[in-house]
Amino acid sequence: MPEEPSSPSVDPSADSVRATYDRIADHFSQTREYPWPEIETFLDGRSGRVGLDVGCGNGRHTELLAERCERAVGVDLSRGMLATAGERARERGFECGLAQADAGALPLRSDRVDLGVFVATLPHLPSRERRVASLDELARVLSGDGRALVSAWSTEHDRFDAEEGFDTTVEWTLPGGEAVDRFYHVYDPEEFRADVGASGLALVEFEVSSGNCYGVVRAEGKRS
Repeated sequence: MPEEPSSPSVDPSADSVRATYDRIADHFSQTREYPWPEIETFLDGRSGRVGLDVGCGNGRHTELLAERCERAVGVDLSRGMLATAGERARERGFECGLAQADAGALPLRSDRVDLGVFVATLPHLPSRERRVASLDELARVLSGDGRALVSAWSTEHDRFDAEEGFDTTVEWTLPGGEAVDRFYHVYDPEEFRADVGASGLALVEFEVSSGNCYGVVRAEGKRS
């Protein structure tokens, strides 16, 4: 049965999100070996000088950017997740820069990123203000010709029984049975479009695939 919206039962602050992913980082990484097909499709035929993976997790998409860009950078709030990304880079022999940072304060200069992915991270930000601010940050760092793919879990997923976006928690079960709650904002498609439109980004393409909203974006007002 699809789940109905529920109120979050955990503190959705940045400190809480960071602590959650530090706690589950190793097990999470073990279950996230392969890149998403939608990201592979987006990156196909694209390249650039700087590639950016916001919310890089274990680096599975940072690796794809490293194959296509002169320099790849992975950013994540969780130091534990960054450790798994570093391990993946060493094992697979690709080079990338890794930085611990909030999606709302990216450690890059403006107009530098030619190719970006902001995947499965936006929904963890605990307020619309912070979500839109993170999209503004992505717009700031994108170059005039830069493109990025933004994704968010959607109400269109079979798991949910809702027409409007909502806040909830989703359990992650560790080996041994411990359940760790993770905060999510689940978007409805029009809300996703609205948040992109409220930021410094312009939506170039949009689709709902595998229960996720996907938007190809560029920086509004910059050369395209």
